[in-house]
Amino acid sequence: MNFVIKLSRPGYTQQYIRRLSTTKPTYGAKRRVVVTGIGAISPLGNNLKESWQRLLNCESAISKLSDAYKGLPCQVAAQIKKEELPLEQHLTKSDIKLMSPATQLSILATEEALRGAKLNTKDLSVEELERIGVCVGMGMFDLSEVYGAWQQLQRGYNRVSPFFVPRLLPNMACGHISMKYGLRGPNHSVSTACATGAHAIGDAMRFIRNGDADVMIAGSGESCIDPLSIAGFCRLRALSTSFNETPEKASRPFDKKRDGFVMGEGSAILILEELEYARKRNAPILAEILGYGLSGDAYHITSPSEDGTGATLAMQRAIKDAGVKPEEITYVNAHATSTPTGDRIEARAIQRVFGDHTANVRVSSTKGAHGHLLGSSGNLEAAFLIQGCYENKLPPSINVDELDESVQVRIVSKPEAWNEDGSKLRIALKNSFGFGGTNASLCISSYS
Repeated sequence: MNFVIKLSRPGYTQQYIRRLSTTKPTYGAKRRVVVTGIGAISPLGNNLKESWQRLLNCESAISKLSDAYKGLPCQVAAQIKKEELPLEQHLTKSDIKLMSPATQLSILATEEALRGAKLNTKDLSVEELERIGVCVGMGMFDLSEVYGAWQQLQRGYNRVSPFFVPRLLPNMACGHISMKYGLRGPNHSVSTACATGAHAIGDAMRFIRNGDADVMIAGSGESCIDPLSIAGFCRLRALSTSFNETPEKASRPFDKKRDGFVMGEGSAILILEELEYARKRNAPILAEILGYGLSGDAYHITSPSEDGTGATLAMQRAIKDAGVKPEEITYVNAHATSTPTGDRIEARAIQRVFGDHTANVRVSSTKGAHGHLLGSSGNLEAAFLIQGCYENKLPPSINVDELDESVQVRIVSKPEAWNEDGSKLRIALKNSFGFGGTNASLCISSYS
């Protein structure tokens, strides 16, 4: 059955007629999904290049918090350089009023990712724009926005901003990116706590693989470092409190003295494309997304099960979905947040997945350098994994002064070559786990 639909939107010079079919297109073979562009705003730098270089230099972006946090057990965080953000180059004053800080960061990261992918949406046809979607999430909205709005309400109803609710909604980054670039493909938001970024990339990959889109803008943004959030996580006993005077040492995944995570903020955006679409436009291809695995712990709201079943299942499912063998994987970019329990359990899960091959699998968590970006951690770390895959470099875990004896995996504590012989085949897993027992694992490889 066919329909004739007349469509128009502001910015188009004329209306056009398009014939749609209710029959979903079919594809003989599984569509391959590649990464063609990356953008990043992180505590390490306000672009991918600077962030990546500082990571390879084993620098820490964690610093002491201001006097506004006085009296809280945790006095450190990994904050972005807000005064250096090029907001006015890409956003109007009206945009900034409409958008939460996390959405603003996502817009900036998207701009960089599109430039890197050499994808100018202004040059595309209407039909092409309808095949480009957005899958950008947010793990947690800014609690200071809520508190500020409540204070305004005490002064009177009319003091509450009409943009208060739209600024809080987790899907608004998706909406604003879609509107800014005229993208009419899937518009899908993810909010799965600290697994948000990885889930967003995996979901976006499936949209392309299933034929729902040819290009997806995927990732997450997070900006919720404020006294109330820090206090809340302190009450959970989740944050580091032993390194307030030496903040650069506070985040130390897998180290024996780790005592909690350090909050970070930022955004990372990937441009995912169907392989043939990317080839036709001669796009740079950085890596390929091979597989995606999800699971639930079914155990506890904040703690993973001691046996690591959820993490194990996510990794196994990603490997199966990728169609590779465990022994072909040589690196795992761990979720490891620097908590005593979580790091140990993830290390055991890695051992369970790889068995005798574990000794050949190198593992690192870049959170030692940039802290834990909550919902934007999986996507930023995936960006670093992809950059390392492209350059044949493994990103390091810093601050591993004394490896916890319960962590029986091969930790990368300084930058090193992924393949010493320079061979091109490089396959890795990226893990992300969130409160509520939600788990995601991505299988990513070099493109060949």
